[in-house]
Amino acid sequence: MTTPRPFDLAAIGAGLPVADAREELADAATTGALVVTAPPGTGKTTFVPPLVADLVPGRILVTQPRRVAVRAAARRIAQLDGSRLGERVGLTVRGERHVGPQTRLEVLTPGVLLRRLLADPELEGVDAVILDEVHERSLDGDLLLGMLAEVRALREDLTVVAMSATLDAAQVADLLGGARVVDVPAPLHPLRIAHEPGSAPRLDARGVTREFLDHLARITIEHRAEEDCDALVFVPGAREVDELVRRIRSRAPDLEVLPLHGRLPAREQDRATRGRAPEEAGTDTPPPGHDLPGRVVVSTALAESSLTVPGVRLVIDAGLSREVRRDRARDMTGLVTVSASRASANQRAGRAARQGPGLAVRAYSATDDARMPAISPPEIASADLTDAALLVAAWGSPWAAPGEPGTGTGADPTLLPGLPLLTPPPGASAARAVEVLAGLGLIDADGRANALGRRVARLPVGVREARALLEGAERLAAPEAVAEVIAAISDDHRAPDADLPRLLRDLRAGRAPGADRWRREVTRLRRIAEGAQARNDTAPSPAGASGLPHDLPGQVLALARPERIARLTATGARSYLLAGGTRAALPEGSGLSGSDWLAIAEVQRADGRAADGTGAVIRSAAPLEEDSALELAGPLLRATRRARLEGGKVSVREERALGAIVLRATPVAATADDVGPARAAHLREHGLDALTWNAPARSLRSRLALIHRELGDPWPAMDDASLLASLETWLLPDLLRLRPDAPLSRLDLTTALRRLLPWPEAARLDQLAPERLAVPSGSTARIDYPDASAATGSSDSTAADGSGRPVVAVKLQELFGLAETPRLVDGRVPVLFHLLSPARRPLAVTDDLRSFWDGPYQEVRKEMRGRYPKHPWPEDPWTAPATARTARRQEGRH
Repeated sequence: MTTPRPFDLAAIGAGLPVADAREELADAATTGALVVTAPPGTGKTTFVPPLVADLVPGRILVTQPRRVAVRAAARRIAQLDGSRLGERVGLTVRGERHVGPQTRLEVLTPGVLLRRLLADPELEGVDAVILDEVHERSLDGDLLLGMLAEVRALREDLTVVAMSATLDAAQVADLLGGARVVDVPAPLHPLRIAHEPGSAPRLDARGVTREFLDHLARITIEHRAEEDCDALVFVPGAREVDELVRRIRSRAPDLEVLPLHGRLPAREQDRATRGRAPEEAGTDTPPPGHDLPGRVVVSTALAESSLTVPGVRLVIDAGLSREVRRDRARDMTGLVTVSASRASANQRAGRAARQGPGLAVRAYSATDDARMPAISPPEIASADLTDAALLVAAWGSPWAAPGEPGTGTGADPTLLPGLPLLTPPPGASAARAVEVLAGLGLIDADGRANALGRRVARLPVGVREARALLEGAERLAAPEAVAEVIAAISDDHRAPDADLPRLLRDLRAGRAPGADRWRREVTRLRRIAEGAQARNDTAPSPAGASGLPHDLPGQVLALARPERIARLTATGARSYLLAGGTRAALPEGSGLSGSDWLAIAEVQRADGRAADGTGAVIRSAAPLEEDSALELAGPLLRATRRARLEGGKVSVREERALGAIVLRATPVAATADDVGPARAAHLREHGLDALTWNAPARSLRSRLALIHRELGDPWPAMDDASLLASLETWLLPDLLRLRPDAPLSRLDLTTALRRLLPWPEAARLDQLAPERLAVPSGSTARIDYPDASAATGSSDSTAADGSGRPVVAVKLQELFGLAETPRLVDGRVPVLFHLLSPARRPLAVTDDLRSFWDGPYQEVRKEMRGRYPKHPWPEDPWTAPATARTARRQEGRH
């Protein structure tokens, strides 16, 4: 085997600060796992991959978080190596691959590598994987780090390197099994920071304001002219990029203004990330004798850290970010515009000083700067986890199995031990993702990917879209038509008035923005569908004589999101009830108005008239026939027997429903088996106040609540939520025995609550929290325990106002001589005494009797002995006998 030619590290590393750490990096890489931290501009993306390639014989994979960064990194390393792209240095992104038999370094996106791992978990022929920009904490990046940690445990010869500008290096090193950490400092060029806020707000209810975009255009033109250098402007999204580019061009036509965002064609992205040297400018090189014009690149956050825009000495920062947010109540996930983090702002500013002294102008105030969050949350904390859940299920480390306790309740279930991750997924979000996969028919009863799930997981398309693409192409025998729908909903195409069929017509005719991009995506998706069918030994049959179904777009959407099949709530209404339980409204005047059934692609939270009182508005949908809805609904179709308590009687209906959409409801006679569940459902709806709590039941509940508060498990919680959650355990047996016509007031709640007592600990109930307290007079006084209905698992039992404390109301004379305040629950909780007058009116409140006798008592005595002369008010309460009698009766007794 021929030894590959080494990279010329001296030439590649010339002028790069990271090259000064060459020996330390090489030594650490030989240990098999390495974490590199280095500020932007140090050259780690350019230098470390060739260095690692010279240490191992096989191929090295290098991930970059975005396609534009993949192309920029691969092109730069190949240029420095003196080779052509696709020879020693290659790249792979969605829809594009330049790799040959001699390729040593292959740069690719995390998504591509994730699917390669599913197809080849051992990564045969690969000797090293380098993960760049790990600090961005993308969902794919986090999953990839966890999967490679598991691969490395099996393949000791695999070298894994994680690189970042800002990173919790120790946490990543631990995840990789104790990796070496190399911190590469960088000499900083002088950087000036200026704040230049506009007079108008940056955001309103619709997003970035026009006035703020005008402000950005103005200060960009002014500062670029003053500094006489190239500028990089950061805005949150592609729409803002295009709007700002238009504004700057209209005001300064001599400037070269280039957009940079993920929706642009590769050629336009590469044009923005290339330097302006004539030898790199290609067809953009000006004629001889003409100077290159000023250059402004307007970018989303993708230029923040994952790639370099050469020549920039000026940064204009809007201070905004587009981040994923999930509305758990409505099961909606989308991108929202929020304030960027301080870490992001610093990364952006640093772009101005990478190649020399620079200026960063922040288009917001210093006050806004101080209010920014320190860092952005990892994507796993707020994203829709459906795609991630299928990846880990196909990998063999599922998060949970469908139908486990807690799934779908909104509570965080206990996740199965699975993939090691820097941040565990939120339990409720992971459980919801597993439910979705089960509803799509992609996992088995153990939560692992089934045959269809494994096919879907390997496709370079989102889970829902991939499932719709495969199933739709086979079911409808129309890969091209199905690919058209998927291409329209998987990119940022806007359906006018939510009418997806109209959008498709406009895209086909070239009237809609992004039509060329849509056609390229259609071609890619059609090839994927046809290739998957060929591998699965299936082929689409020709469409029937009747042609394609008129509701084909709706059927494709229903295959992708069956829980978003929706039915009109009433004739003439704009609102729809989704199978998932959410309500949403069509925009006013939509061409879809009046459709009995819809399949919805996109729905957003909204208020006011647009939402028609539903709290959400439909942004993209297609009509659907009822027969298609029922056929495609899958596991959402169910038949149930629903019993309710109405007017004190149990009524029963047999229902057939598509998720939350009731298709048919028939009244039927109640049986004995309906009574208990109906009453339990009534209590869950109306709360425990629907029960009659007598004094013994309230006392027992309050006593148990105090013990649970102080001791915890196994003593049961007594708050409303906990008792409702355990209703079947303590009350259902009595509900089942109660006659159908008997009221709930007949229930013996004291006996029912005793079913929750833990044994053998229950034997100590009266010792820990007695019903009455013996006092020095020889009598006993009732202990009033705090209300249990809203109690939690912990509380401050010594609050200054006495809240949360057991109270004993007793005549003052009955406590003469008592110095130490009694304490309950193994001495944890002092009793709060309400000291009463002979007329049983409160005189004092204390939990420190010793201090009371030595101090405030004398004032009470002066005031009370004239008012109640027949009762004892001794000067010395320590030696006086405690009594509940008057002074004369007490003397007669002796």
